[in-house]
Amino acid sequence: MKKITVFCGSNAGNIEAYIKVTDQLARVLVEQGISLIYGAGKVGLMGRLADGVLRRGGEVIGVIPEKLVRKEGVHKGISVLHIVKTMHERNALMAELCDGFIALPGGKIEEIIELFTWSQAGDHNKACGLLNIDGYYDKRLAFMQVMTDDKFPKAKSEDMLIIEKNPVVMIQQMQEMELEHVVK
Repeated sequence: MKKITVFCGSNAGNIEAYIKVTDQLARVLVEQGISLIYGAGKVGLMGRLADGVLRRGGEVIGVIPEKLVRKEGVHKGISVLHIVKTMHERNALMAELCDGFIALPGGKIEEIIELFTWSQAGDHNKACGLLNIDGYYDKRLAFMQVMTDDKFPKAKSEDMLIIEKNPVVMIQQMQEMELEHVVK
């Protein structure tokens, strides 16, 4: 696993645990030699994550739609910046560039769910993970469980969604999943 796309908030939220896990994830990515791909933001959890990776000497790749460049600005210190036309193009490029996906609290749930849906459709075999800190995703996961109970998603693709509280464990599970796909 060389590159991971992380979806996270352009705000920091009001829970200290979100900031703590963002800092932990930055450290783990660099320690594992994994580049960060994210939305190119300079504020909130996005900016904090990028700063943490850069401060430790890691690579940060930003992908942002033109409209958001003008509206929110971009992080000036990132290693590589891709400017695209739309959010859909952004997600498609992030998917192309990375080996897996993680959503932190504040990340737009539809982005990670779209990529999880792509895995169900066979468009990729990359792990999708939710860092479920302080139960942030619990209500969304309850809804997904209803869908599973009603036999809508295929069981095989369900296994591609990792739900974890610890960034170290999440990265380990993603790497194991990647190895399983290579072996098969």
